Amino acid sequence: MTNENFKKVSFASLLVTFGIIYGDIGTSPLYVLKAIIGTKPITQELVYGGISCIFWTLTIQTTFKYILLTLQADNHGEGGIFSLYALVKRYGKKLVIPTILGATTLLADGIITPPISVASAVEGIQNIKGLETIQTVPIVIVILSFLFFFQRFGTDNVGKAFGPIMLIWFSMLLILGARMITLHPEVLKAINPYYGFKLLTHYPKGFWLLGAVFLATTGAEALYSDLGHCGRKNIRITWIFVKVALLTNYFGQSAWLLSQGSPMLSGRNPFYEIMPGWFLIPGIIIATMATIIASQALISGSYTLINEAMNLNFWPRVNVRQPTEQKGQIYIPSVNNILWVGCIMMILYFRNSEHMEAAYGFSITIAMLMTTLLLSYFLLFKLKWNKFLVAAILAVFFIVETSFFIANVAKIKERWMFLFFELGIFLVMYVWYEARKLNNSFTRFVDLGKYAQKIAALSQEDKIPMYATHLIYLTKADRRHEIEEKIIRSIFSKKPKKAEVYWFLHINRTTDPYTLNYDVIELLDNKIIKVTINIGFRIQPRTELYFKKIVKELIQEKQLTLPVKATEISVFNDEEDLKFIVLEKYLSVENDLTVRESLLLNSYFYLKKAGLSDVRAFGLDKSDVEIENIPLVYHAIENVQLARIHEHKNTVNT
Repeated sequence: MTNENFKKVSFASLLVTFGIIYGDIGTSPLYVLKAIIGTKPITQELVYGGISCIFWTLTIQTTFKYILLTLQADNHGEGGIFSLYALVKRYGKKLVIPTILGATTLLADGIITPPISVASAVEGIQNIKGLETIQTVPIVIVILSFLFFFQRFGTDNVGKAFGPIMLIWFSMLLILGARMITLHPEVLKAINPYYGFKLLTHYPKGFWLLGAVFLATTGAEALYSDLGHCGRKNIRITWIFVKVALLTNYFGQSAWLLSQGSPMLSGRNPFYEIMPGWFLIPGIIIATMATIIASQALISGSYTLINEAMNLNFWPRVNVRQPTEQKGQIYIPSVNNILWVGCIMMILYFRNSEHMEAAYGFSITIAMLMTTLLLSYFLLFKLKWNKFLVAAILAVFFIVETSFFIANVAKIKERWMFLFFELGIFLVMYVWYEARKLNNSFTRFVDLGKYAQKIAALSQEDKIPMYATHLIYLTKADRRHEIEEKIIRSIFSKKPKKAEVYWFLHINRTTDPYTLNYDVIELLDNKIIKVTINIGFRIQPRTELYFKKIVKELIQEKQLTLPVKATEISVFNDEEDLKFIVLEKYLSVENDLTVRESLLLNSYFYLKKAGLSDVRAFGLDKSDVEIENIPLVYHAIENVQLARIHEHKNTVNT
């Protein structure tokens, strides 16, 4: 692994893990049991059955699937659905759609996680005497707005406090739950899976309660996505304490439900009811801080998700910033704005956490199903497990997750507006991936060696003015002697581009997250040089910076020698005379496209125009760049029926 922190376990690394990994799943006790009970009469069958389902969901889904199995699928220390896809994509051509679906639903559900978490915590204020009727919506909006506003400054300093706060949070969950269990210890009998089975099969509409039960494990997918921040060992060790704390609190809430004497919940939240009166205000403050941390982790995860999507060609290029020196901490303004608007609309539409509970979890079930599918390829082809064992394990996961999915389908009516957002994200990813693939299939490559002498002759031609000392073309050709045909046409255009050195620069996005190295091949000494820069999919390219460093190193090592006339200018200016050529395609009107090609390509070029330009995306300085627009003809129009009109001139006889 590339990060030394992944190889060792220390108190500091465990503390950081508490702060980064468990925000989402760790704040579930705020609303899960309240969602299960709802407006139904409180009975032993309902409470025991509900808590039994929670126990086995956390055991099968979170512990077995994610902690024990999925965390093994680390791509050089990195996790998440794109990292999993990078590991298994060679084994199945159809895995693109599951990957896009998984990423789409993860990103879409990010709009509901912050408002439901923060709202659940803030609503605890209504338990304080005299504040029963206070409006919590404005408070939630202010907290969320501040949270999104401060993203642009980075969270490095604030992040250092996340670990201790979450450790306090889980300790609080453990103590409060254990206190109530001592009053009603029989509730521990619900560990028996019989109670859960009985709830799902005998209780009226019991199966549909799985939609609420599922809320207990919604953070498991995010847990895997954050693998790269803390490492597998740290997550597995801390999960022991986190799971004990969560289950203890759930059982404690169940004990209170069975001992409080009222047949109905009547809008009360068991989480706050198990707190002593004197601890209510500190408890609300700790809960609010924990939900802010949970929201922060999800927002950061959304940035990482989109950044990986861009680097794997699933998303148009957008502006990515690095607000701090901390590795991997990024800020994407466009994603930040989309999430902020979405979260504010959610809280304004649903008004309170109880209404949001009904809409929460649907998308995550889809994400989990897609992860299960990709995981099957990982177990079969990477770990080479026995196919019958893999089939048995996956059968368990598919039965459990399909049951959750069916139960969550009932939530469609509460989240119909989400479907448009999710469909939009899916179409952007699908169109971008497929159109780029179609675009690349029409790219023509030629043998650069055939043009080497002609390029050398152009460089020595005295009648043609010097265009630049170093002329650099970005190329997609990954073979050492190949180059795009359009680049050759650009060099020998109506005004040929004369240079001392012709560079052909290939950016290779690796499936390793943090690779950064290069390879140099001289096709013609000091004249035609091809450079391949290997950049990990989690690194934002800074091509010009890398290129200048490469040139400097080659000159220092005397592998590159420039003619005297090319270096005389250094007396007045130390900067190298560079000129990058970026070839921008546009869809020619001379195309005769099918309906699918037309929709894909027109959407692609629209997204490309709306996104970040190649100049900014590759980290080039505008003063050193020239953009050439090239018409793109996929299928030229054939058999043009164009008739000439023959005019008959009247002749006058004289």
